[in-house]
Amino acid sequence: MSAENELDVRGLFRTLWAGKFWIIGIGLLFALIALAYTFFARQEWSATAITDRPTVNMLGGYYSQQQFLRNLDIKTDPASSDKPSVMDEAYKEFIMQLASWDTRRDFWLQTDYYKQRMVGNSKADAAMLDELINNIQFTPGDFTRAINDNVKLIAETAPDANNLLRQYVAFASQRAASHLNDELKGAWAARTVQMKAQVKRQEEVAKAIYSRRVNSIEQALKIAEQHNISRSATDVPADELPDSELFFTRSPYVAGAS
Repeated sequence: MSAENELDVRGLFRTLWAGKFWIIGIGLLFALIALAYTFFARQEWSATAITDRPTVNMLGGYYSQQQFLRNLDIKTDPASSDKPSVMDEAYKEFIMQLASWDTRRDFWLQTDYYKQRMVGNSKADAAMLDELINNIQFTPGDFTRAINDNVKLIAETAPDANNLLRQYVAFASQRAASHLNDELKGAWAARTVQMKAQVKRQEEVAKAIYSRRVNSIEQALKIAEQHNISRSATDVPADELPDSELFFTRSPYVAGAS
């Protein structure tokens, strides 16, 4: 083997050994950077909750009242039977609240987690609030892939993330229930007004029929008096006679003997 093709192992090791300080220095530098990152970088933990439609038992009295109103609507408008179920409408309101920016903002404003991190500077506190709002993320599900809706909350510690997520779901649920109950009260109020108007119309119709009946009897009595009729000339009860017959003075019902 020629001298040009020989591997100078000793020379290689001498070269590597001479640069050991650079290698060790670079390794220590990366270690210090990683250590500093663990101290100064803010840790984040997340918790995720999967949501689904409520059952009839979960809705309780709201379901029975809403279903009762729907049954009344179906009697007057059969097309209203095509509406989504009570459970679907309740869940729609819930996820709308869950994903709402206002709901997330109002939730953070009343938590100790936010209040304890306020610094007293309006701009800094507003920026932190915006960040917290973005730390609650709602992801719609995919029915075709059998994926449910879910909501994720990010916090500084795992216990905070878990507890705050539970509080947020309860907060959004309460707001949804409040809105649904307000709508239910409005529906009952509208139904009450409608029923009162219907009763009033029926009373007016009944009064008109009664007045017409009384007027017919009064006219028949006048005719009978004019013709000296003092007794009924028919075996048919008076309340079964058609009103028009009471005016026929020559009919056998009111005609007297000549």
